[in-house]
Amino acid sequence: MPPYENRYWWSNDGVRLHYRDYPGPNTRPPLLCLPGLTRNARDYDALARRLSPAWRVITVDLRGRGDSGYAKDPMSYVPLTYVQDIEGLLAELGVERYVAIGTSLGGIVTMLLAGTARASLAGVVLNDVGPEIMPEGLSRIRGYVGKSNTWPTWLHAARAVAEANESVYPAFQLEDWLAMAKRLYRLNSAGRIVLDYDMKIAEPFRVPGNEAGPDMWRALDGLRAVPTLVLRGATSDVFAASVADRMAGVLEQGELVTIPAIGHAPTLDEPEAIAAIDRLLARIVPEPAAG
Repeated sequence: MPPYENRYWWSNDGVRLHYRDYPGPNTRPPLLCLPGLTRNARDYDALARRLSPAWRVITVDLRGRGDSGYAKDPMSYVPLTYVQDIEGLLAELGVERYVAIGTSLGGIVTMLLAGTARASLAGVVLNDVGPEIMPEGLSRIRGYVGKSNTWPTWLHAARAVAEANESVYPAFQLEDWLAMAKRLYRLNSAGRIVLDYDMKIAEPFRVPGNEAGPDMWRALDGLRAVPTLVLRGATSDVFAASVADRMAGVLEQGELVTIPAIGHAPTLDEPEAIAAIDRLLARIVPEPAAG
């Protein structure tokens, strides 16, 4: 049996959305994990298994990814809609206080959540993302998102993932690429291995400005007094070192950690990332006793 329950909720526009719920105590705020643009809840499985059952961990499939439904309107694949979806989940669960862990797009959603309900955030991890995105990284992402490929075997898929990401994870071995392929892809009804997201997520992303949202520095200001860990891959082409340094100056309770020899984005199982996340969680104040 998996160490989690598969659960679902409905968006305001009628999309059935999925999350994994790893058990943990109600004396601590749950960890809410939000994945990157083309990624899904499986990205956080290793982290969730490590931290549960000491912490409740909720790993989300954003609309159009993983086991979540595909949107009828592809122009709803934008950060402000994801924020509304997550707010709906939190309301349904009755979660008033939580720790957000956001990778790339998930970090953008986290910053926007801080702009609307900063008091709910007990702590934050921003993984290789900030209020500004480097143009070379955006160009690279726009070059591959929404382009469908199919493979006959997992080994073929792993080799394709390795070819596209060898500069991001230079120390990865075949077993690492296979594990990554199984997070990125799924087996379809025809027995082919395909990307596990709606190809239409690319449509709004290719419109300039839709990759983020409003003034993201203003959104980041909502985290000024929140315990926040900023992780950066040392060779990231998405998250500039200068932006990370500026964030460190804004965040009064922030810690900046650079993961050596990693690009966009750290997987969160690097020793430096594990230690930094544990330091952040050690600073999280327990939930007040009921009654």
